[in-house]
Amino acid sequence: MSGDILEHPFKPIVFKDTEVLILGSFPSIKSFENNFYYAHPRNQFWKILEAVTTYPVNNRDQKLWLLKECKFGLWDMIKTCSRDNSLDSSLENENVNDIAAFLEGNPNIKKLAFTGKKAQALFETHFSHLEIERVYLPSPSAAYAKMKFEEKAVLYREKLEI
Repeated sequence: MSGDILEHPFKPIVFKDTEVLILGSFPSIKSFENNFYYAHPRNQFWKILEAVTTYPVNNRDQKLWLLKECKFGLWDMIKTCSRDNSLDSSLENENVNDIAAFLEGNPNIKKLAFTGKKAQALFETHFSHLEIERVYLPSPSAAYAKMKFEEKAVLYREKLEI
């Protein structure tokens, strides 16, 4: 897989009334296989959202319903890249999505929430001029073990204002 340029496999999830756009870096290999955001079975993203909202996330429809109910959208910073594995540290040759144009087309979005340092760094490199509230969420990846699930959930609840 190394060296091959990969294109982001899915569209952003956004609704007319989305107020918070949650931005990751790029889908994992498991997410590619399952054709959905945060689809690695050990990734804690959906379980964290379930814990802080009390909405179930047992299938794609429930996940979409949770996002719509909470006025959340999902997308990733990277449009194309190459990589050796699913870790952000392996991402190379990144070409970013046009976040500025996306926000212009979705004027109800008032806040960006980044699910990792890579996504946040890419935004700051390319779009630091945009005047929009930004918050950093701890990575939901199982590879980010410095913080316990419960600690992540507290920060998600606080930063996403749930």
